[in-house]
Amino acid sequence: MDNWIIILVLSCVLITVLVIFINYRRTQKTMDTIEQMLDAAADGTYSESNFDESRLSALETKFAHYSSASSISAQNVTAEKDKIKTLIADISHQTKTPIANLLLYSELISEEELSVEMRSNVNAIRQQTEKLRFLIDSLVKLSRLENGILTLSPRQEAIQTMLNDIQKQYVSKAKSKGLNLQVIPSEAKASFDPKWTTEAIGNLVDNAIKYTPCGSIIIKVSEYELFTRIDVSDTGIGIEEMEQPKIFSRFYRSENVREDEGVGIGLYLSREIISSEGGYIKLTSELRKGSTFSVFLPRQAEILQSC
Repeated sequence: MDNWIIILVLSCVLITVLVIFINYRRTQKTMDTIEQMLDAAADGTYSESNFDESRLSALETKFAHYSSASSISAQNVTAEKDKIKTLIADISHQTKTPIANLLLYSELISEEELSVEMRSNVNAIRQQTEKLRFLIDSLVKLSRLENGILTLSPRQEAIQTMLNDIQKQYVSKAKSKGLNLQVIPSEAKASFDPKWTTEAIGNLVDNAIKYTPCGSIIIKVSEYELFTRIDVSDTGIGIEEMEQPKIFSRFYRSENVREDEGVGIGLYLSREIISSEGGYIKLTSELRKGSTFSVFLPRQAEILQSC
């Protein structure tokens, strides 16, 4: 009798172990399948398979349907980005020639003998055409940034070289208004994309020249533990406190400067560029006393990765 009890107990233990092992293997198989589906979905190579009707396989089937939908959604996003990329390229290409022709013809007409009124009209055409060219170029750049078509490539660089290039680019414009554009030498370095950061800071310098009737514009660099700071300071008209949070908005134009040249996209583009590099822009301004736009760039490439 005791032997039968022992055999029965051992049989029960063996059956329990076997059931546990079967369930373990089944669960392990399901987890392996889900892991493979995740890997395939991440690689973009996922395709749905047929599963049986067990509870765990039902979960696999539901996940398969979700992954298929996600894969289709990702493909649609990629297709839309390709369409946007093509559209941007078409806009950029198709508008270059007409704009260039408008500028050329306005120059040719201005060389003729014209009345004061007609010469004023020709100058207005040229100025508006330049404004249109700047607007289209800015919108194309902005669209590329926002849609991930254009990617920035930050690397550690000396800042002084970039600031020297900016000074050369804008010194004539500053002198034409009687302004002194000064760059204080610095040996600081930061992690940034030279081409696009030059554009971002150039927009700040251009704005400073535009809205400074007299005085000077100073570009100064300061170093901190994590960031390198570039200050673009002017002695211009300043910005009211209530307007300061709005000026980085797309197409925002203050009532005080609506008669001046500009389309209200330069500051927005600058912020997008600097943000894409892991940095940020800060404004300090006082009405009728001037403004300082401070650009903070990561000192090391590792900082950008962690942001």
